[in-house]
Amino acid sequence: MPLSTLIPVENIIKASYRLNGVIRETPLQHNLNLSEKYGASIYLKREDLQYVRSYKIRGAYNLMSQLSAEQHAKGAVCASAGNHAQGFAYSCKLLGIKGRIYMPTTTPSQKVKRVNYLGGDNVDIVLFGDTFDEANTEAIRFSQTNDVALIPPFDHPLIVEGQGTVAAEILKQIKGHVDYIFVPIGGGGLISGIGSYLKILSPDTKIIGVEPLGAPAMKEALSAGKVLTINNIDTFVDGAAVRRVGQINFDITQKVVSDICLVPEGEICSLILQLYNDDAIVAEPAGALSIAALSQYAPQIKGKNVVCIVSGGNNDIERMPDIKERSLIYEGLKHYFIIQFPQRPGALREFLDQVLSPNDNISYFEYAKRNSRTSGAALVGIELLYKKDYSALISRLKELHIAYTEINKNRTLFNFLL
Repeated sequence: MPLSTLIPVENIIKASYRLNGVIRETPLQHNLNLSEKYGASIYLKREDLQYVRSYKIRGAYNLMSQLSAEQHAKGAVCASAGNHAQGFAYSCKLLGIKGRIYMPTTTPSQKVKRVNYLGGDNVDIVLFGDTFDEANTEAIRFSQTNDVALIPPFDHPLIVEGQGTVAAEILKQIKGHVDYIFVPIGGGGLISGIGSYLKILSPDTKIIGVEPLGAPAMKEALSAGKVLTINNIDTFVDGAAVRRVGQINFDITQKVVSDICLVPEGEICSLILQLYNDDAIVAEPAGALSIAALSQYAPQIKGKNVVCIVSGGNNDIERMPDIKERSLIYEGLKHYFIIQFPQRPGALREFLDQVLSPNDNISYFEYAKRNSRTSGAALVGIELLYKKDYSALISRLKELHIAYTEINKNRTLFNFLL
């Protein structure tokens, strides 16, 4: 397939010079723990260590620094609930551009404060709508009505150029050949930029795109042979959960990608905790995506030089309980049940003595007594010490003829109750 739609390498090199002194050349770190685990040389490209804690500043600044004098005077607008907003805000401050940022009303206050801090007096934040799509629609309307430059998060050649500078740094920093590179995909700006550069200068490198299992927009597009919109997605991996990838990004990605890997959200959560405990790396869910994919490629990467892009580190501390919960459920260590308890004295004690083992722990219990009934339902969360203890727990429930419904296996009920 012809490569004519790729971003020219010389454009990415020019973008690197344009960004010189604006961004940090983030380290490419050899990770001993991951290298020993997979029998490979695993390197982490630490874009979480950028000043704005993600690679997004690269594309935003590259585009905004090339606005015409007239556009510069009129200002710019964008929509984002996360990293693009921060890159946009910081670029406005550096370039002296008046910026307007539309963010969903559901955006955590910590992120709003961070964007305000990075942009200072150069940005105005408008909270609009409940979703990114609603905020983005309003940003587009404002751009068209006021003839103000719209700075999209990924679907623009100058954005892709900027993101491609990540690859330029990697080839300069690494000793030897890059056999595999794992790249997170949201709208596709990062992988299309990295892919454009590597496909020419390191054509033997296998480029693996990584998406959350609940938001496979690029994989679905590649399977269909065209960009399409996914109506229902899991937004937990907020930095990579998009309903529709960019057209430019799709055109490039289909020419450069070797494979697309989907990673369950729970596995991403487990890796976030692992990175924090083992390496003191604070990764956001999208930032951990590329590393989480390694387990699916363990045989192929053995003995190889592998690069994973840690795309961002904007993780709210308030999300950690949810991250831990999702990790425990994914690892098979936490299970929720609706238990039908007889409404008589001692029923709960019998459950504790006869159903739970010494290693099991009740982590959640909610029960409302109904005097007019012979039994009452309780929502019970049970945390196991070992995954293998699950089958024994279920066996005891059945042997004692205890009526139960397993919430973990009923996604609709699980989402409703928890």
